[in-house]
Amino acid sequence: MKKFRKVLDGLTTSSPGGGTMGSPSCGSAAGTPTTAPTPKEIDVQETLVSENFQLCKTVRHGFPYQPTALAFDPVQKILAIGSRSGGVRILGRPGVDCFCQHESGAAVLQLQFLINEGALVTACADDTLHLWNLRQRRPAILHSLKFNRERITFCHLPFQSKWLYVGTERGNTHIVNIESFILSGYVIMWNKAIELSTKTHPGPVVHLSDSPKDEGKLLIGFESGTIVQWDLRAKKADFRIYYDEAIHSVSWHHEGKQFMCSHSDGSLTLWNLRNTSKPVQVTFPHGKIQKDGRKESCKPILKVDYKTTRNSEPFVIFSGGLSYDKAGRRPTLTIMHGKAITVLEMDYPIVEFMTLCETPYNNEVQDPFAVVVLLEKDLIVVDLTQSNFPVFENPYPMDIHESPVTCTAYFADCPPDIIPVLYSIGAKHKKTGYSQKEWPVSGGMWTLGSHTYPEIIITGHADGSIKFWDGSAITLQMLYKLKTSKVFEKPKPSEGRAAELVDEDPFAVQMVSWCPQSRIFCVVGISAHIILYRFSKYDANTQIVSLEVRLQCESEDVISPSENENNPCFSEPHSGSHSPQPHHQHPASPGGGTPEGVKDSALCLKVKDRVARVPPGYQAELVIQLPWMDGEPPQQISSLDINSAYGLLAFGNCNGLAVVDYLQKTILLCMSTLDLYGAADPYQRLTRSPRRNRQSTSEFCMRGLSNFYSDSKKRIRTSYQSLTELSDNQQSVDMERSKSPTSESRENSFSRSRSSSVSSIDRDTKEAITTLQFGESYGRKSDALPTPCLWVGTSLGVILVIPMSIPTDQDERMEEPVTIGPSGAVLMLKGSVLRFGFLDCMGALIQSPYEVWRDLNAPEDPDRPRKRKLVHYSPSSSQDTCGEGHLAIVCSERQAKVFLMPSQSCLFVHNITESSFVLRADVVSVCNSVCLACFCANGHVMTLSLPSLRPLMDVSYLPLTDMRIARTFCFTNGGQALYLSSPTEIQRITYSQEMYDNLQEMLGELFTPIETPEAQNRGFLKGFFGGNAHTFDREELFGEAAAGKASRSLAQHIPGQAGVEGMKVAASGAVGELARARIALDERGQRLGELEERTALMMTSAETFSKHAHELMLKCKDKKWYQF
Repeated sequence: MKKFRKVLDGLTTSSPGGGTMGSPSCGSAAGTPTTAPTPKEIDVQETLVSENFQLCKTVRHGFPYQPTALAFDPVQKILAIGSRSGGVRILGRPGVDCFCQHESGAAVLQLQFLINEGALVTACADDTLHLWNLRQRRPAILHSLKFNRERITFCHLPFQSKWLYVGTERGNTHIVNIESFILSGYVIMWNKAIELSTKTHPGPVVHLSDSPKDEGKLLIGFESGTIVQWDLRAKKADFRIYYDEAIHSVSWHHEGKQFMCSHSDGSLTLWNLRNTSKPVQVTFPHGKIQKDGRKESCKPILKVDYKTTRNSEPFVIFSGGLSYDKAGRRPTLTIMHGKAITVLEMDYPIVEFMTLCETPYNNEVQDPFAVVVLLEKDLIVVDLTQSNFPVFENPYPMDIHESPVTCTAYFADCPPDIIPVLYSIGAKHKKTGYSQKEWPVSGGMWTLGSHTYPEIIITGHADGSIKFWDGSAITLQMLYKLKTSKVFEKPKPSEGRAAELVDEDPFAVQMVSWCPQSRIFCVVGISAHIILYRFSKYDANTQIVSLEVRLQCESEDVISPSENENNPCFSEPHSGSHSPQPHHQHPASPGGGTPEGVKDSALCLKVKDRVARVPPGYQAELVIQLPWMDGEPPQQISSLDINSAYGLLAFGNCNGLAVVDYLQKTILLCMSTLDLYGAADPYQRLTRSPRRNRQSTSEFCMRGLSNFYSDSKKRIRTSYQSLTELSDNQQSVDMERSKSPTSESRENSFSRSRSSSVSSIDRDTKEAITTLQFGESYGRKSDALPTPCLWVGTSLGVILVIPMSIPTDQDERMEEPVTIGPSGAVLMLKGSVLRFGFLDCMGALIQSPYEVWRDLNAPEDPDRPRKRKLVHYSPSSSQDTCGEGHLAIVCSERQAKVFLMPSQSCLFVHNITESSFVLRADVVSVCNSVCLACFCANGHVMTLSLPSLRPLMDVSYLPLTDMRIARTFCFTNGGQALYLSSPTEIQRITYSQEMYDNLQEMLGELFTPIETPEAQNRGFLKGFFGGNAHTFDREELFGEAAAGKASRSLAQHIPGQAGVEGMKVAASGAVGELARARIALDERGQRLGELEERTALMMTSAETFSKHAHELMLKCKDKKWYQF
C-alpha cells in the first residue's frame, strides 16, 4: 500500500519531462505534499525566453589529437593539421585558430593548400577529396569527390595550377579539376607508366611532383622502388628507374636536374637526369660500417627534403634512418648542411615535417628558414637560420596534455586584476633558449572583440600539477602553473604498505575549488588528500600544517525496499570523481581521534614537515588527509566546498562529512552520513552483520589517473566505479551506469536500466555526500533571520541544512570555536543531488559571502593594519522583502526543485529526464538573468528558467558521451561551457544567442588579401627562347575537349555549399573587397607593364634584325648568283 501511495504521489508531483508550476498538488519525492505558494511568494518577473538560447561550438584549444597530416601556405602563412578522427585545425597568428570536422569522421591522409587562394584540399581515408573554402571565418566544404573503385594514396597540386594529381593504391594517376571538382579523362595507368616487360606490379603511388624545369613532366614514385618521369604532352615515359629498395619520398633540386629519394633501408639516393641507370650518390647517414665490413641495418627514412640556398651548401633534412642497434633512441630529425650533420631528438614520434622556404616557386633557390615538425603529441618549429637550430616559442596552448587532464574548472566572471597578477608570477618561470625571431606562422587577422570579459580556465592534471589559463576573448594563454606534488615527500614504494600503494599518479588532481575574490584555492587529490593554498606576491618561509581526518563508520546502512525504489545509489559529484565502495568501516571519531582497536593506520602520502622557502604565487597552508584504516584504503573525496568569509572547509565521501576550520586548523565535525540525520532519518535502515568476504579495495582506490590514450596500459579512475566488481551481488543490473572504465568497451556505457528483479535489500548501498555549499540560509522553519549554513546533498536525494554559529569579531574568530548545530531542515528529491543555488525573492542570484583578498606576507603597515574584510550578499530588494526568506534551487541527476526558505515549501518541481541522468548542473547568469543549465549522460544540453523551471532549451548536442567528457564538462556564466573533447583538446561551446550572434566578430580571419610574389626574372633570352615550362597549357591536355570525360563509376561528385565563383567573393567586408580590387588593379598594371617591356624588347630585336638584313642585302646586291 505504501508503494502504491508513493506512485500516486509521484504522479501528482510532476509529469515526465514537464514541470508543474505552483500546482496545489506539488509534492516532494518522499511523498509529502506541499501547499501551493501564494502569488506573493513567487512574484518573480522572468525575462529569459527560448530565443535567448542557441547552442554552438565556439573554439577548440590544445594540440590536435592523433595528428596525421600537415600543410603550409607560404604566402598566406597559415598552417593546417589533419587528424585521425577527420578533424582539421588551421592556425595563423595568435587568435587565428579554426577547427573543421569532416562529417564522415574518416582520417585525413593529406592536406594541400591552394596557395594564396584561400582554399584547402583534404584527402581522407574514405577515398574522398574535399575542397574547403577558407575565405570565411567558419570554413565550409565547397565540393567533394568520392572515389569508388580506387584508394587514394598521394596527392599533388602544382603552384598556380587548377589541376590536382591523385595517385592511387593500384598505381594509377588521375587528374581532378579543382574548380569544378570533376575528374579529367586523362589517366596515367600503371601498366603504361612501367615497361611492358616488367612482370610485377610497381605498387601504390607514393610520390607525385612536377619537374621544376618543365611543368609538362610529372615524376611518379611507386612504393616498390620504381620511378617514372611521364611526359604529359607525349603521353609516354621519358625514363624509368628500377631501384631495389622501397621508396618513401622524393625531393627535387630547384634546377630540375637532380632529385633525391629516401628508402626503407635508411639510405638516401641522389639521381641525375642525364644518367638514370644508377644513382649519382648513395648514402646511409646513420649507418656505420661494422667490424666485419658490413653496414648497420637502419630504419626507413620516411621523408627527405632537399633544399638549396643562395649563399651556402644545400640543406638535406630527413626523419628516421637510425640504426636498429641503438634501442631506446628517441625519434630524430636530421639536418645535413654541407658536411655538418645535426641530429635533433624529439620527445614523441614524428608524424610529418615541412621545410618552410622564402619562395612558393619550386624552380627558384629555396632558401629554407624553418622546419615545422608535427609530432604525435606536440608541434615544434626549428629555426634553420642559426647554426644551433633553436626552436621557436610556440604561441598556441599546445601543452594542455603535458600531463593528462583529470579535471577542469571555468570562471567567466573573475575579478579583472587576477589575470595580470597570475601572468606576472607565471612569467618568471618561463623556459628560455628560444629563437629570437618571430613565430613564422603569422597569417590571418584577429582583433579583440567588444564582447570580452575576464575568463579563467583551470585544469588539474595526473601528475598533480594545476594550470591557470587566460580564456578571455575565446583565446587561451597559459598564466601560471602550480605543482601540488611539492607539498609531499617523494613516495618510496619499497617501504611497508607503500608497496601496495604503488600508484603511477598518487598526486592526480580529482577536483578543485577556487574563490577568485579571496584567491583561496583548494585541491582534492586522488590519494584522499586536500591541499589549501593562499595567494601571495611575496616569497615566504612557511611550514605546512597537516590534519588527519578519519571518515570511517562501522554500520552498514541498508535501505528498505519500500522507500528507495527509484533512488540511485551513487552518483558523480559536480566536479571531479569519487568511488564509493562498500566495505567494513570503523566508528566515526569527532575531532579526528584514533578509535580504540585501530592499530593499523597509515597515510597515502607524507607531507613535508620542515620549514621551507616558497616562491610568490600560491603557497600551501594546510593539508588534510584521510588515512588507511585496518588495512582498508581511504574512500575518495566526493564533494568539497570552501568559504573564505566563514574560514571553513567542508568535504565528504561515501562514509560521511567533515568540516574543518582552516583559520584555527581544527576539525569541527567528522560524522557518518547516518549520524547527520539524527532522528530525522527519512529512510528505514536495517543494521546487520556483514555477509560478504572482506575485499581489499586498494586496487580500485589507488588506480592511476594518468592517461586517457587507448593504447596505454594505465587505467582511468572515475566516479563510475562498478558495484558489480565490488559486490558478490550478481543482479545489480541497475547500477550499470556506474561501470568501472577498466576496459574500453565499458568506458562509453551510460545506459541505466532498472531491473524489477533487484530488490533494494540486495543493493547494500551507502549514502555518499555528493555536493556541499556554504551560504546564508535558514536551518529551521522557525528561524527569522538567515544564519551561516552548510547545505549537504547526498546520493539518495536527501538535502540537509546544517546551521552554524561563527564569531563575527576578527580576534574572537581566531580564538573562539565555531559551533555547528544539529541538522535542521531535511528535504527530498529524486536522484543524487548535484547542485545548490540560491535566489532572493526578486529572483536575483545570491552569491556566497567571501573575504576580500589580503596578502598575509606583505610588510606590516602600522597606519593600515591588515583586517579581514568580509563581503556579504546585499539583496537587490528592500530589507522587508529580504525578511521573507529566499529561494533554494536544488538539482539532482533526475529532478530539479525550488524550495522557499525558511518555510521549506516546494514551489516548483521539474523532472529533467527519465531515460538518462544529469551529469552536470549549474545555476548560471545569462542575459542579465539566471537559469539552471544541465548536461545529461545522453548528450543533451538543456536550460530551465528560474524559479519556475520552465524548459527553455533542450538540444541533443553529443551523440555519445564518454567518461572524459562526463568528468570535465562544466558550465559558467555568460552562456558558456567547456569540456575535454579529446585527451589533448578543450572544446568551448556557447548556449547564448547573444554570443552566437557576436561569434563572427570574435573569430579570426583565415584569409587576408596578399599579393602573390613575383617569379624571379629568368632573363629575356632564357624566357623568350628558352625552356617551354611556361608554355605548358594543362587545359589543352586535361580539359574535356582533349581528354574526354572520366568514367562515372570511377568517382562521384558531391556538390558543397557554393562554387569556386562564390568562394572568390565570399571574404566578408567592404575593406577586403576594396583591397582585392586594388591588388587586382596593381597586378593588371604590372602585367601591362611587363607586356610593354616585352613589346619594346621585341621591337628592338626586330629593328636589329631589319638592320642586319639591310646590311646583308647591300653587301650582296652586286654579286652574281655564281659568286655565292
